[in-house]
Amino acid sequence: MTTHSIHFRVYYEDTDANGIVYHARYLVFAERARTETIRSLGSSVLELVNKHKLIFVVRDITLSCKKPLRLDDLFSVQTELTKLGAASCDMRQTIVKDSQIYALINVRLACVHLETNRPVKFPMVWYHLLQKLIPLHE
Repeated sequence: MTTHSIHFRVYYEDTDANGIVYHARYLVFAERARTETIRSLGSSVLELVNKHKLIFVVRDITLSCKKPLRLDDLFSVQTELTKLGAASCDMRQTIVKDSQIYALINVRLACVHLETNRPVKFPMVWYHLLQKLIPLHE
């Protein structure tokens, strides 16, 4: 696997008064897609918490809106890993509808200990899990 893709639909709660997706909702869609990406690899974020007392936190994030999604649009969020470090990873998420890019999101996630809030290395099992998202062309 190199890119994970998941479909969503725009609901009324996602839009402003004009029926256009409110900018912060793109971050919600991206968060859900990242969670489902991990699940598609055979694990869950909850497992990281319960087994290792670790969590993912967003360290940096950028959102570039290209076109507006609108009420009832069906779209996908494509997630791929662009960099994997010992205690952090970078992901690129592309929001696509009808083969056109509507938004780009770049996010750096850090692995942090739940109790100390300090960065820690990914457990080896999680490091290997995340490696499955590295694009084949790299």
